[in-house]
Order: sequence, then C-alpha cells, then structure tokens
Amino acid sequence: MFPGNFVATAPDKPAAIHAATGERLSYRRLDERSTQLARYLRSLGLGVGDHLAVVSTNDLRVFEAYWAALRSGMYVTVVNRHLTADETAYIVDDCGARVLVVSADAQSAVPTDPAATPQVEHRLVYGGELAGFDDYEYALAEQSTEPLAHQPRGRDMLYSSGTTGRPKGIKGPLQDGEVTETVDAYTATFAPAYGFDTDTVYLCPAPLYHAAPLRFCGSVQSVGGTVVVMDRFDAEESLRLIEHYRVTHSQWVPTMFVRMLKLPDDVRDKFDVSSMKAAVHAAAPCPPEVKKAMIDWWGPVIHEYYASTEGAGATFIDSAGSLAHPGSVGRDGVLGIVHICDDDGSELPSGEIGTVYWERDELPFRYHNDPEKTAAAQHPNHPTWTTSGDIGYLDDERYLYLTDRASFMIISGGVNIYPQETENALTLHPKVLDVAVIGVPDPEMGESVKAIVQPAEGIEPGDALAAELLEFVRSRVAHYKAPRSIDFAESLPRTPTGKLVKHKLRAQYR
Repeated sequence: MFPGNFVATAPDKPAAIHAATGERLSYRRLDERSTQLARYLRSLGLGVGDHLAVVSTNDLRVFEAYWAALRSGMYVTVVNRHLTADETAYIVDDCGARVLVVSADAQSAVPTDPAATPQVEHRLVYGGELAGFDDYEYALAEQSTEPLAHQPRGRDMLYSSGTTGRPKGIKGPLQDGEVTETVDAYTATFAPAYGFDTDTVYLCPAPLYHAAPLRFCGSVQSVGGTVVVMDRFDAEESLRLIEHYRVTHSQWVPTMFVRMLKLPDDVRDKFDVSSMKAAVHAAAPCPPEVKKAMIDWWGPVIHEYYASTEGAGATFIDSAGSLAHPGSVGRDGVLGIVHICDDDGSELPSGEIGTVYWERDELPFRYHNDPEKTAAAQHPNHPTWTTSGDIGYLDDERYLYLTDRASFMIISGGVNIYPQETENALTLHPKVLDVAVIGVPDPEMGESVKAIVQPAEGIEPGDALAAELLEFVRSRVAHYKAPRSIDFAESLPRTPTGKLVKHKLRAQYR
C-alpha cells in the first residue's frame, strides 16, 4: 500500500537501486526523505490538490519527490527530461505546479526564467547548483523525519507523449483516505495480475517520466519489492542486470525485444535469465514472430497489456494466450469493457475494424485545461465510453487486435491502410534495425506508402537493400500495403520509451 509500511519489517531493504552506480535507497531512507519533503511542502502552505512538478534524469530522488506528493494529497507531474526548456515550461505552467524539483544534470530541459513558469513559487535542485533554485538537500535537512499525522493519498498527473502535437495532462480524481491505508487503482490492478510482492525485483529500463515505468515502480514499492533503475536501455546490459540481481519482473516495449533478439547468439546465451517470472510489455503491439521468439528464449513469462496514460481501460494476455491468438493484445473485463465503433458511433460486430472505446461506470479522466479534447475522446452517445484514438477489432472470443492509431492511417486510392502490419513485417528482416511506415502525398492515389528504414549495424543502404526489403515485405503482406518506396535514415525519431514520433517524419514529406 505504501513504502512506509515496510520500515518496521525491512528498514534496510533497498526500495530502489541505481544500476549504473550501485546506489541504494532503503525503505527507511525513502520513508524519511519523502517525509521531510512532505513536511517542507506543508511548511510552504501546500496541501490537498496542489501540484508538484519534477524534471530529472533517472535519479533515485525522483521516488522521494513522488512519494512526498502521494503522502501529501498532491498531484505530481514528472516531465520528459528530453524536452526543451520552453516545452517543459508549457507543461509546468499548464499543470499549475507551485513547486518545481529538478536534477542539475537535466538542466537543458529546465526553464530557469521565472517568467516562463509564473505559477511556480518554489524551486529546488539536487545533484548540483542551478541559478534561481534552492538546494534540495538543505530544504530537507531542516525538516523532521516524523510522518505527518494526516497523510491523504495524492496521485500522479502525467502528460501524453505529444507524438501528434502538444502534450495534454491527464487528470483523475483524488482518492479518499490515508496513503498508508488505501491502494491506488494501478497497484490494485497490476500487482495481482503479475504477482508483485515483497520478493519482487523489478528491472526498469525506461525513463521514469513515462507513465508505465513510474507507476510500475510505485506499485512494486507499494508492496515492498525492489526496483532496479537503468539510466537508459541497453540490450546486453539489460541481460547482465537480470542475471546479476536475479530480476523477477521487468517491463519492455517491443523495440527492446527486437534489439535483444538481434544480439549475437553467444552474447544472448551467456546470461542466465531463468529468474524472470513476468516480463511485461506494452506501449505498442508486439509482432507475433517477435513475441514467439521471446517466449522460446525466456519461457512462458512474456505478458502483454494494452492501456494508455489516460487509464481508460486495459486488456491482458499471457504467453499461452499469445501463442493461441497471435497478434492479440488480450481480453477486457478487468479494467473496463471494449467496444468497437464506426465513425458514427455505432457498435460493430466481431471482425470489423473501428475505433476502440472503453466503457467505464464513470468518466475515468479529463484532459487538463482542454474540455474540447476531453469531449472528443468521449463516445457521441455514451459519455463514459472513451477512446485514445486506437483502431482495432474484436474476434468471436473477445480478443482485441489493434491495427493502428487513427492518426497514422494511410488512405491510398480510397483504401484504408494501417502501417503497423507493414512495420511488423519489415522489423523481422535481419538487416533492419528500425523502421517506420508513413503515408506521403501522391498526385494520383492521394497518399502512397513509404518506409523509412534504419539499417542494422554494418549494413550498407542503397538500391540493392531497398529491392531486397521490398521483395521481403511483399511476401508477407498484401501488395497494396507494401511500400511503394524505401528511404534510409541514420536513426528514427523515437521517444526514449520506444514510441515513434511519426508526425516529425510525416512533416518532412509534406
């Protein structure tokens, strides 16, 4: 329920370990430090419903700030440290943060001009100095480590990744009750689903500003497990850490699976991954061939869930389900009910492709300061059904299959083409490290299909490779879905969590 609950039974157990340095944050220290920050926030007059923003590398002090907010009834927003200072200022001002906590090594993303964040009243920096910011360690040192008598549960308020425009804050209601007694919905759903408990060792290879890593780390700490945090994903290093720490749980995106699978056999085989009980992946559907290869390698421990930062609903599927229903992201019922609807909102029968809506008893979220976007996410006839814009279909057994996002769909000659299927096919080619498929203007067809490929290391791009890839993909998808042309790039614009930022690619061809 809360890390402080484990201080009496396991005070010196690490709540978090920084993989690069070996630094450990014990449950006692996490409880004391988050208490000191909570008291500091209370001394400033902040309380229930107020807002704290964090801009940081994957520093363990992120967890101190996170739990300080959660034990103060406050909202906490962890901001993407890869943004520009202006982009960060937009989020910090939009969420209404009154306190900004940053790490000095993320300063390129930190707005230092107070005029850019006029609602921020207090600024703290750790890991170094920054003009206009007070010292984090000094602020905490002045505060008692005795927990406050009243600790209402707060929650995160995270922002969409902004892959198709300005990021928007997703704000849910605060829970009633003390943080030491209540369980947040994320932990209540995912901890039992994947068996998080006091014996859990969870590897986090992704940035803590992203919803899933932050929430999974919080869930593991809520039940007394240990989180191992990487600064950034590296395929071989991930395998080494699994063996070294006897990792039991982990979370990935499909591109990480692909990078690990493309390691030389002798590198893959030298690490023992038998401690893994649940390797969870999300963020994007995984090509069936990639998932099967991971199951063959790691065993039946591969799990997938489909959800979004909005938290409107979730589907789940385990290894056996994935082998029996290749390409599915699972079944609903645990958190919301799926409906597939056409453009008019009419529900479609099984097998027909449409917009994925989630049915809940009440509206699960609102986009902060954007009632129009909130309304656009709601079903025209059922206001508690919401969508994040994904397209897919249900089979006769209610297994959900995603075809793509509506914003990524290509319309060529009046035919709808979903590029994800073509991307999945090209990903399997051994000479492809990364790939994006987009629609580009075509005077005859309206749009035509183009692939942008990042070749694997040591592979020479050119006409011969393009011809080989076209022949390969045409043997796996219908010809109208195959690229008309292939361009090559040194790298593709992905967020550090693995999501393609397709609007940047599309803008290059418009």
